Amino acid sequence: MRLMRCVVHARNRHDPMMIAVSSDEATTLTDYVLSYLRARGHSVSLFGVLAGRDSEWVDSSSEAAESVASGTCREGVLFCWTGTGACIAANKVRGIRAALCTSARQAEGARKWDHANVLVMGLEETSIPKAKAVLDAWFSTSFGNTDFEKRNILKLDELDRARGD
Repeated sequence: MRLMRCVVHARNRHDPMMIAVSSDEATTLTDYVLSYLRARGHSVSLFGVLAGRDSEWVDSSSEAAESVASGTCREGVLFCWTGTGACIAANKVRGIRAALCTSARQAEGARKWDHANVLVMGLEETSIPKAKAVLDAWFSTSFGNTDFEKRNILKLDELDRARGD
């Protein structure tokens, strides 16, 4: 069922959407990303420090991921120092496919082949120009729809259902 919701969203990639944004630290990078999203007409739902709450990365990342999984937000953009922790925490939420992307090519692949619905970037290593390239790729790449991609997404869905939590 989540696959269907994601596919529907992929058809309207350029329409304004509600995006969950989470970080355990407010930085010039998080400020830039919020401006980038708003400039493109998206609304943002803030989590963690960005929402004015003292919050650790596990908490803010999982709360943002829950908002995507529940359908309150259509996608998410998460941050922590390395990006790895935020990615792990988000992927613990059923229905989430979070991808730590350090390049535009990774963002394209995460969208096309993995149908990722949460983008994660590390605060330490991500420059503003790199973030722009990653965001541009993320928002311009639709979910892949070949038999290969469909088959693998169905396998991911099955793994998600088999977790039993």
